[in-house]
Amino acid sequence: MISRIDHIGIAVNSIEAVRKLYEDVLGIKISETEIVEEQKVKVAFLPIGDSEIELLESTDPDGPIARFIASRGEGIQHIALRVSDIDTKLEELKARGVRLIDEVPRKGAGGARIAFLHPKATYGTLIELCERGGGK
Repeated sequence: MISRIDHIGIAVNSIEAVRKLYEDVLGIKISETEIVEEQKVKVAFLPIGDSEIELLESTDPDGPIARFIASRGEGIQHIALRVSDIDTKLEELKARGVRLIDEVPRKGAGGARIAFLHPKATYGTLIELCERGGGK
């Protein structure tokens, strides 16, 4: 049910400040940006093959990305794994005793349904499960 790495989320203070590195230096163009109000974040997607880099900029000084940067600095915040059926995968993980941040999927950027596994259950890595339209 996990088919690939969907994206790698990178927390940044300013998407505009890092745009030059990704677009001009690395040649990876931002395909879209959006605000995800419920997560208090602005996101920018940079497609690379079948995956993406997701730049995350806090829209609230008390938001999760702002707290992450305050405690750890800018950098990789999570790894997202593509799943075809997030509800079934969450039930399976819960039945196996995996500690979840989200037992019910929430709305993510790009219309995805997402849920996070607790880093204490994944050896320190925040893992996001991501189901996109039709689970493709």
